[in-house]
Amino acid sequence: MLKLGVAAADLVTVRRSSQARRGRWALLALVGCAAAACTGCGGRASSSAPLVRISERDFRISAPRHVRAGTVTLRLANRGPDTHELIVVRSAAGESLPLRSDGLTVDEEALEDRTATELEGLTPGGTEEKSVTLAPGRYVVFCNMAGHYLGGMRATIEVR
Repeated sequence: MLKLGVAAADLVTVRRSSQARRGRWALLALVGCAAAACTGCGGRASSSAPLVRISERDFRISAPRHVRAGTVTLRLANRGPDTHELIVVRSAAGESLPLRSDGLTVDEEALEDRTATELEGLTPGGTEEKSVTLAPGRYVVFCNMAGHYLGGMRATIEVR
């Protein structure tokens, strides 16, 4: 009788552990399906969007001269020893950007209605991507850390 009681208890334990394993497998399968459904989520907004590479180092921005109009993914790489930012502003040919009263930085508030996007606080060695839709026209990309714009940290991109 005692052996039967132990065997019955063991059988109940086996059933419970078997149910637990099936539950774990079901959970793993559910997580796997969710991961498969999210493939392509995050990171770049669209895998079909052209990649525009821009690099910054102290007092220099390297960017393509021409970019096709539409949605693009900007990939910014900071190759300098200091933190940088990138601001993309629509601008007329020959136009100087307005400076703040400090005389060292661009007046971003005056350009709000023409600012396409910003990537801020990129640390040395860092890379960041951001999707943006650009209409045809001329754009100035620049770093607005104190003195960087005036030091030549800007480039012009023609969007066609």
